[in-house]
Amino acid sequence: MQATLHYFSERLRAASSNATPLRFRGGGSKDFYGQTLQGEVLDTRAYRGILSYEPSELVITVRAGTPMAEVQAALAEQGQCLPFEPPLFGAATVGGMVASGLAGPARASVGTVRDFVLGVRMLNGQGQDLTFGGQVMKNVAGYDVSRLMAGSLGQLGLITEVSLKVLPVAPAEATLMCAGVGQSQALSLLNQWGGQPLPLNASAWVHDDTLPVAQDCLFVRLRGAVAAVEAAVQKMGAQVQALGAAVTRMDNAQAMPDWQASGEQTLPFFTQAPTPDACLWRLSVPQTAPALNVQALLGLPDRQYVEWHGAQRWVWAAASQAGALRALAHSAGGHAVLFRTSTLHGDADKAVGVFSPLDAVQQRIQDQLKKQFDPAGILNPGRI
Repeated sequence: MQATLHYFSERLRAASSNATPLRFRGGGSKDFYGQTLQGEVLDTRAYRGILSYEPSELVITVRAGTPMAEVQAALAEQGQCLPFEPPLFGAATVGGMVASGLAGPARASVGTVRDFVLGVRMLNGQGQDLTFGGQVMKNVAGYDVSRLMAGSLGQLGLITEVSLKVLPVAPAEATLMCAGVGQSQALSLLNQWGGQPLPLNASAWVHDDTLPVAQDCLFVRLRGAVAAVEAAVQKMGAQVQALGAAVTRMDNAQAMPDWQASGEQTLPFFTQAPTPDACLWRLSVPQTAPALNVQALLGLPDRQYVEWHGAQRWVWAAASQAGALRALAHSAGGHAVLFRTSTLHGDADKAVGVFSPLDAVQQRIQDQLKKQFDPAGILNPGRI
């Protein structure tokens, strides 16, 4: 494969003139996400490499086919990172990371992918080479197309290069395991802490069946200055103990892989579906939304994993429950996404729609954007 912009551009021009659908693919780690894949594969992996990295300027510019593992290793050597902790789900590339727009455990505290995109170079559906944004925040003005690419799933164009803001690794970190804290109590604590000057970085609530005695657990990660983290450990720990729950400060060497497993969805909650026809659903709701009793409202097993200080809630449910589950999410001020299909039905589950339908205004804006960037409608058709 010729790893040149000219090659990609010619493929896009030919596909546009022939109305041939294309789907962009890097490592293929997000192929499961979105509606069923369509079109000829345009592989980006050979178009790779770090173009520039200025640790003192906190910015890195890379080609889209660059493996995320390579970028993370380069940042780690300089004591820096992508603080939104993008999940890789395998051999992810930078282009796929931006196009999917997915973020990990720290998203609620530090921001998401688009908050760290400074600029992109891309090819639209007609093969035109376009550049948006830059390598510093002051270049990001007006209609910010570069950040619009985050989460677009390749439907607006082929990302070829991207400039990302990076940050230093926090000097201190601590994880508290609060055993015996129910979901409602956990949400109340997180809302309370979120309104205080605490170095709250990530949180996760789950009914943990892997402990010697199964029980509700709230995990909280703190990151920041040493003094701030130590003071928060004492203050938050005392508040949890006042509720009658047990608080344990986990060893960082033990906690780190657990948080990574949370983001990569390799924890038992994500790998052990309750039934063969169960799909993994992501409910995005306001952080202040109350606990959602899916068992009582929908007659489903009450298995939930709550992240992002309450803003992201994972639920197992059959595709046939899509309507009721989306109504529940909507009643809480949010929406539901069919994230992973069941082992029993596979892509057939996606017939209920992966994403919640947009309202008329949002749909019109989305359609017009697609038309401007991809007049022939050939880029990752039907993915969203």
